[in-house]
Amino acid sequence: MTSDKQRKTEARALAAAEGISYTAALRRTAVAGDAVADAVRRALAEDRAEDDITTRWSVPDGTRAHARVVARQDGVIAGTAIPAEVYRQLGSDVVVTAHVQDGDRVRTGQDLLTLAGPAREIITGERTALNFLQRMSGIATTAAAFAEAVSGLPARILDTRKTAPGLRALDKAAVAAGGVSNHRLDLAAMVLLKENHIAAAGGVAAAIAAVHACNTQGIAVEVEVESTAQAIEALRAGVEWIMLDNMSVEDMRYIVTLRGPEGPRLEASGSITLDTVRAVAETGVDAISVGSITHSAPAFDLSLLLTPTAAPGGVPPARVG
Repeated sequence: MTSDKQRKTEARALAAAEGISYTAALRRTAVAGDAVADAVRRALAEDRAEDDITTRWSVPDGTRAHARVVARQDGVIAGTAIPAEVYRQLGSDVVVTAHVQDGDRVRTGQDLLTLAGPAREIITGERTALNFLQRMSGIATTAAAFAEAVSGLPARILDTRKTAPGLRALDKAAVAAGGVSNHRLDLAAMVLLKENHIAAAGGVAAAIAAVHACNTQGIAVEVEVESTAQAIEALRAGVEWIMLDNMSVEDMRYIVTLRGPEGPRLEASGSITLDTVRAVAETGVDAISVGSITHSAPAFDLSLLLTPTAAPGGVPPARVG
């Protein structure tokens, strides 16, 4: 889904962010083939692709066709390997050729993929293939916009676990295609103490102390704080990361001065938009997590356009009119 170079860059960033080995990070940044296959299997089953009555009743068996997947907007593409998996699972002999790679910038009207094969199979798999492409490319395009908004500043944009259920690996691959770093993949990836952990544990210091008592593996610890007082408490308790949640830029800037050159890394979070992200980055925080990249990215606009090339028996399609 992503190139070796992209995966290695993301793995180095992930290893630094979460205090894990480069090898472990590299394994996590690659989109497992079984995750793609499983997502496609579930999508085809949901669509009852084996019983596409509309196509079976309207399109003559044996009709051959050529199709193009065309971009209807500018943006960043992701999910280019998925259409081939869709048609593989349909058991068809549709040939899918990708003309772009994940992470490529595309223009309106550009051909992204071409397909050739039985018209029935192309049409049956169309919506499933496009759903994945539209979601992933929408995420990649949104991620790229956030990355561009902080261009020239050291702060990194991070994604979150606010992904579509069952599609996290694909959502995070799309984020990486857009040039944004993946934060933790799952609950076992690092310790991240959020407001409810803190409330249940009895406060910031108590939560951190409890984690330190159990953390024999040296896993990176991050704690979410909502005030300068909580941030000072976290600085004193000692963690690798502090998340500054829904704070003003003035408070963020103040906490940056408090942490000093050897202090923990600081992550800003909470309702950050394209209009506000650069001001947040200018406070001096190390990272900015943006949930909307995955939970609210608009679908990428694209179309599949089909042209019959041969009727049953190899006869060219009849002209109409």
